[in-house]
Amino acid sequence: LDPALLRAGRFDRHIVVDAPDQRGREEILKIHAKNKPLEPDVDLKALSKRTPGFTGADLANLLNEAALLAARLNKKKVAMAEMSEAIERIVAGPAKKGRIMSERERDLVAYHESGHAMLAHLLPGADPVVKVSIVGRGRAGGYTLMVPEDDRRYRYSTKSEIMNEIIVALGGRVAEELVLGEISTGAGMDLERVSKTARKMVTEYGMSELGPMTFGRSQEEQVFLGRDISRDRNYSEEVAAKIDEEVHKIVTAAHDRARQMLSDNVDKLHKLAQTLKERETVEGDELEGILADTAEASRAGARGAQTAATRGPGSESPAPSAGDARGTLAAIEERLKSGGKREPNPEGAPA
Repeated sequence: LDPALLRAGRFDRHIVVDAPDQRGREEILKIHAKNKPLEPDVDLKALSKRTPGFTGADLANLLNEAALLAARLNKKKVAMAEMSEAIERIVAGPAKKGRIMSERERDLVAYHESGHAMLAHLLPGADPVVKVSIVGRGRAGGYTLMVPEDDRRYRYSTKSEIMNEIIVALGGRVAEELVLGEISTGAGMDLERVSKTARKMVTEYGMSELGPMTFGRSQEEQVFLGRDISRDRNYSEEVAAKIDEEVHKIVTAAHDRARQMLSDNVDKLHKLAQTLKERETVEGDELEGILADTAEASRAGARGAQTAATRGPGSESPAPSAGDARGTLAAIEERLKSGGKREPNPEGAPA
């Protein structure tokens, strides 16, 4: 819409309709499920937790897609399996089951997805991994399905959470480097997301050495009008160069952290990748079992951090562990202050 139409006295009442929260999604699912025969194992509350960010139309599509899947299998009722498949179809696209992969490509995709999954388990605050697969969907050769535990991630994020997201996104490329000795185009979308997120940290969120300020003027006043928000540059070439430098520091430090953590857990990385090559899909208890040691180490680190926090000011706290989100952020910030230089970790340093 032309901004002139939105001035006072014209279309001046703007109503923003956000995507429904978890309770709202459950109620919407109940409405659309009324005319669908469901198996007893279908848990609408569980489905509402697995669909953060879904709109009412997405949820209606979910029920319809699940019903179609059940009909193709000659089922009289829709089961939870069809619901789960419908969610994955909406999020990532239909599975490309007929595609034949070479052994080299299977290795590449298996280690790429294992890298994402490993780091998501190691970093507290990252979205929990519920499924890893090397069966392609949409444009992706494989996928790691991560489901946020709550809707808060879609409103506010802390600096440590954003840094962890960047580390997890780099996990696929880093795993390729670490194990296969070369990189591929498979990380293209990951790198695009990483670059965009790191630049937002610098230019919009004030999360860099440039200080608590924003750079650039927003060209669009309202997000809900359906246009992308672009930013008009209102700073010098010198500042632009500093912004690029800060973005590079953030990405480089996150890359180094991801490589360190995967190197310290390379045995688990090999185990998950090998299982993916054999089974193609790993989820549920099997996935938890493979990553049990790393997940337990992560939780132990988080518990240690919580214990240290209760000691009060002036007390010494133990060195952060690999699973401690604050330890991860501190390590990254230390590298940022040193100019993002890659240096080997001292012997015995935490992962």
